[in-house]
Amino acid sequence: MTRFLFSLILLASISLSAQQLKSPSEFLGYELGTQFTRHHEVVDYYEYLAESAPDRVQLTVYGKTNERRPLILAYVSSAENLANLETIRQEHLKDTEGAGNSSKAIVWLSYNVHGNESVSTEASMKTIYELLTKKSSYLENTVVIMDPCINPDGRDRYSNWYNQYKNTPYQVDPNSKEHHEGWWSGRSNHYMFDLNRDWAWLTQIESQQRLKMFNQWLPHVHVDFHEQGVNSPYYFAPAAEPYHEVITDFQRDFQVTLGRNHAKYFDANGWFYFTKEVFDLLYPSYGDTYPIYNGAIGMTYEQGGSGQAGLGIVTAIGDTLTLKDRIAHHFTTGLSTVEVSSQNAEKLNQEFREFHQNKDFKYKSYVLKGKKNKLDALKSLLEKHNIEYGDLTSGSYKGHSYGSGSNGSLSINKNGMVVSTDQPKGTLVKVLFEPNAKLSDSLTYDITAWSLPYAYGLDAIASTSAIASQNTQETVPSSNIASGSYAYLTDWNSMDDARFLAALLKEGIRVRKADHPFTIEGRSFERGTLIITKGDNENKEDFIPTLQSIATKFKKDITSTGTGFVDSGKDFGSSSIQMISKPKIAVLSGGPTSTLRFGEIWHFFEQQLHYPLTVIDDEYADRVDLYEYDVLVLPDGRYGNYFNEDELTELKGWVRKGGKIIAMGGSIDALDGEKGFGIQKKKLEETENDENTPQPYKDWERERIKGAITGAIFKTKVDNSNPLAYGYGSDYFSLKLGSSAYQYLDNGNAVYLEQNTKPFSGFAGAEARKKISESLIFGIENHGRGQVIYMVDNPLFRGFWENGKLFFANAIFMVD
Repeated sequence: MTRFLFSLILLASISLSAQQLKSPSEFLGYELGTQFTRHHEVVDYYEYLAESAPDRVQLTVYGKTNERRPLILAYVSSAENLANLETIRQEHLKDTEGAGNSSKAIVWLSYNVHGNESVSTEASMKTIYELLTKKSSYLENTVVIMDPCINPDGRDRYSNWYNQYKNTPYQVDPNSKEHHEGWWSGRSNHYMFDLNRDWAWLTQIESQQRLKMFNQWLPHVHVDFHEQGVNSPYYFAPAAEPYHEVITDFQRDFQVTLGRNHAKYFDANGWFYFTKEVFDLLYPSYGDTYPIYNGAIGMTYEQGGSGQAGLGIVTAIGDTLTLKDRIAHHFTTGLSTVEVSSQNAEKLNQEFREFHQNKDFKYKSYVLKGKKNKLDALKSLLEKHNIEYGDLTSGSYKGHSYGSGSNGSLSINKNGMVVSTDQPKGTLVKVLFEPNAKLSDSLTYDITAWSLPYAYGLDAIASTSAIASQNTQETVPSSNIASGSYAYLTDWNSMDDARFLAALLKEGIRVRKADHPFTIEGRSFERGTLIITKGDNENKEDFIPTLQSIATKFKKDITSTGTGFVDSGKDFGSSSIQMISKPKIAVLSGGPTSTLRFGEIWHFFEQQLHYPLTVIDDEYADRVDLYEYDVLVLPDGRYGNYFNEDELTELKGWVRKGGKIIAMGGSIDALDGEKGFGIQKKKLEETENDENTPQPYKDWERERIKGAITGAIFKTKVDNSNPLAYGYGSDYFSLKLGSSAYQYLDNGNAVYLEQNTKPFSGFAGAEARKKISESLIFGIENHGRGQVIYMVDNPLFRGFWENGKLFFANAIFMVD
C-alpha cells in the first residue's frame, strides 16, 4: 500500500468517525460555551461516547459523592490499546519495580476539582471529542484517562446558582449579581472542603475513591485544570519555586517542554499567558504535587475566570472574557499535553522506571511509637496510599528525634512501627515523613510543614539505617464486661475514645469522667478516664448488652471493678467524678465565618465524631433562643465588630448561666478585651534596635513575610491537668497558620508557647516569631457557671491534623 493511499484511508476513517459521533454542541442541543452544562448532562455525553465508540472509549463509575452524584472516568485510546487495556496497565505498574517493558504514555486529565471553576468540565467534552476525531493519531501510543468532574456537588451548586441568577442574555457588567456568589460558593465539595488540598490527607470520600483509581494507574503525566482571578492571563508549567528537592531533573525539564509547546499555540492565537510564577511545587496534597511524588509530571493549568466570570465579563482592561474563550484555552493545553506526551512516550516510560528505583535518601527508615489507636489511624492512611509499613515490638533506635529536633534515641517495648523509603512509594514516604522540608524559597503558595509523626502525635526517629520490621500478632481488646460489676473503666486519649463516648451518650448510657488520676484494685488511671457505673444506668434495661456492643465496635479495653473505693485519688462518689452531659451543639454559619473552617467543624461532627449538631445561619441567628443549646461553636473567619453591644451582653448572660462558647481563630477577635470577655490580643512592641528604614518597593513581598507564618509546626507546652488537655502529654506540636497571638489568660492556659520559640518544621518570619512568643494556643476562661474556650490554632485544619482533634472533643465533653 502506498503512503498516499494509506493517508487517504486514514483521512476517510477520521471523516467517517467525525460524522458518526456527535459533538458536545450537537448532543447537548446548544452551542458549547453558551450555557453551563449540569453534571448529569455531562455524564450523559460521556455515556453517549462510550456507547457510540466502545472500541475507543471505556467508562467506569468509580464512586459517588455525598450528594449521590456519580464520579466517572473515561479511558480513551486506540481500539488496539483499549482491547489490551489491562495488559497495558499491568505492564506499566511493573515499571515501579523496574521489571516492566511498557511503551505507552499514560496521561490523566483531571477537571473541575473546584466546582465554580467550571470551564474545565466544558473543555473536557470538547477535548475528548477532538481526540476521538481529528486528533486520534495521538492515541496510537497513548492512553488518556479523563475525569471530567472531580467535584460534581460543587459544580452543580455553582451552575444551578448561576442559572438562577443570570440575566438573559447574560450581563458582562462585573457588578451584576451573576458575578457574585454568596457565602457558600461552588468551590468546595458538600462538606465545604477544598478537594485540591486533600490528595494526601484523604479526608473526603471523593478523594478516597479517586485515589484508588489513581493508584491503579500511576500515570506518567497528570494535569489539574483550574481557574483563577478574572484579570489573570492563562498559567501553565513550568511551575514557580520552591520545587521540593525530590523532584527530578527530568520532571523539571519536561514541564518546560510542555510549556514551550503550549506557548506555540498561544502565541499563534495572540493569547496571553505566564509561567514560573505563583504556583510552586512543595505542599504534597495538591493535584500537581501529589502525582509528582508518585513519579508523574504533575501540573496545574489556570485559566482566568472562576466563579466570577459567568458566561462573560468585562475585565479590568476593558476586554470581554467569555466562557467560549475560557474553553478554548483549556482545550488547547489539554490537547497539547496529550500531543507532547505521545511524542515522548519512550522517554516518559524510561524516566518513570528510573524514578521508582531506590533513592539514596538521607533517612532510610522512620520509626514511630505511640498509643495503638494513633498508630492504627496512621496505618489506615498509609494503606490508602499503598505505602508499606511494618510493626516493631522492641528495640532501641537512633536518629533524628522529632521530639527534640536533634539527634536522639527511641526505645520501643510495644506499639511501634517502621516505614521505609526502600519501596515503590519511597519518594512519597520521604515527603510525608521528613522532619522538615527543605525550602529553596520562603515565598510559598501554601503551608510549609505537614510531617505525619507530628500530625498523628507519635514519638518518632528518622534513621539513616534500614530497619527491618518484626512479626507481631494482633491483640484483641479485652471488654471484660461482667454484669455484676460496680463500674466499668476505660481510658481517654484518642479520637477512638471520643467516638466511643459519643456513641454511649447517643444510646442514653450515662458516663462520668475522672478529673484526677486514681488507682483502683492495683491499676492506675489518668485524668479523663471514663467511668460507667451500674448505679447511673440501673434504669436502662439493655445497659450491659449495649455497652458490650459499643465497646466491641470501637475495640475498647474495658476494665470492670467491683467497688467505687479507690486505692488513691478520688472515690467514684466524689464531686471530682463528674457526670458528662449530653450536650446540644450549635455551630454558626454564614456571614463572618469561613466556609472552609465551618466545613471542617461540620465534617468533624458528622463524619468523624458521629455526633449531632445544629447549624445556625447568621441570617436568622438573632432570632434563635440560645438557651436551647449547651455549646455554641464560632468557626474561624472575619468577624470584626460582628457582635453589637446588646448581642455581647446576651452572650455573656448565656455563658454565666452555664453556656459554653468554643471560639476559633478569627472569631476570638469578636470577644476580646473590652468587647466582651477577658482575652487580650498580643502586639509586637518595637524596640530601639528594630530597623526603621525605608525598604525598596521591589522587596515589599520579602519584607512582608518577616511577619508571616506559612504553616509551620511549633512545640508547645501542655498543662494536662486542664480538662481541655486530658489525654495529652506535656508537649504538643501545633500547626500554626498565621501570626495572630493572644496573651496568656489569668488562668486556664491549657496549651501555650513559651519564650523565644522557633518552628520545628516549616517557615516562620523573624517578626512573627517575636510576636507569638509567650502566647496562648488553647485555653479556658470561666465566666459564671459557663466557659469560653479559645482555640487560637486550628486543631481541625483540613481534617488531617489528627493529634489536635482530641482537644476539640475535650472542649465538647470534658470541659464543664
